[in-house]
Amino acid sequence: MERKRWHTWAKRLFTLLFLVLIPVLLFTLARNLDWDEVRQSLLAYKPGSLAVGMVMALCSFLIFASYDLLARSYIGHTLPARQVLPVAFVCYAFNLNFTTWVGGVALRYRLYSRLGLDTPTITRILTLGLLTNWMGYMLLAGGIFALRLVELPSSWPVGTGGLQLIGFVLLAITFAYLVACGTASKRTWQWRDHELTLPSLRLALCQVALGASNWAVMALLIDWLLPDQAFYPSVLGVLLISCVAGVVAHIPAGLGVLETVFLGLLHGQFGQGSLVAALLAYRTLYYLIPLVLAVMTYLILEKRAKAMRRREKPA
Repeated sequence: MERKRWHTWAKRLFTLLFLVLIPVLLFTLARNLDWDEVRQSLLAYKPGSLAVGMVMALCSFLIFASYDLLARSYIGHTLPARQVLPVAFVCYAFNLNFTTWVGGVALRYRLYSRLGLDTPTITRILTLGLLTNWMGYMLLAGGIFALRLVELPSSWPVGTGGLQLIGFVLLAITFAYLVACGTASKRTWQWRDHELTLPSLRLALCQVALGASNWAVMALLIDWLLPDQAFYPSVLGVLLISCVAGVVAHIPAGLGVLETVFLGLLHGQFGQGSLVAALLAYRTLYYLIPLVLAVMTYLILEKRAKAMRRREKPA
């Protein structure tokens, strides 16, 4: 009990430090930033380049939505892809902009329950999706960190050597998961009120591949928006670090966290103006435009669900 209480307070303190540190860093950045350079960098984007970036963003959303198709194979429910993909797309867009509890959890339960799935089935979809996302993350982050493709500032407490050790640990976890899926005799595990059944090795490999692909495409979009001299593995590594920081900080859309980490780790490679412009363009293409599309899709889904309920009512 004492250990749990200490863990809770440590997590709150860590989150509070993020909430204090990020505004301070952003204020310092905004005060010293050449906003004319940011404006010129934004105006320099060609419509064709932004269109390619939008295609990359939509490809990432399609990959993420495929997590739920993978879960359909794992669970065996009969909802068609034309119903699964819009739900997954809406939930991902809301998840990115309004935290996991709003988009990833609450909205997923609401939309899937209206399509006839029960709570345990939705929970298993959610669980497999989380595993897919973070197993792919651990494979990529483990490789990037273990190969020391991201150089941390000397002032950071972890350091490049510590990050490399974390990379080896992440790779070991990913490998252990795949081995367990392929060889474990006990396939079902119980934890409190939750039950987890290990997928087959083939499905687990698909999980890791899909999860890694999604993170890779996200980084590719940022790399596309940065100047030509960007080193893609470094961009990918910085994105992976910033996403974990965003999860810890619990800030909707990771607002300010992404920018702080990128500016802290890549400020020596790019001008601050061009880097901020790239991140603003990324947020527009990957967060705001998909959110608008998701809101419209959600309204359509709600309208269809309402019509279905009317048809099902006895005359």
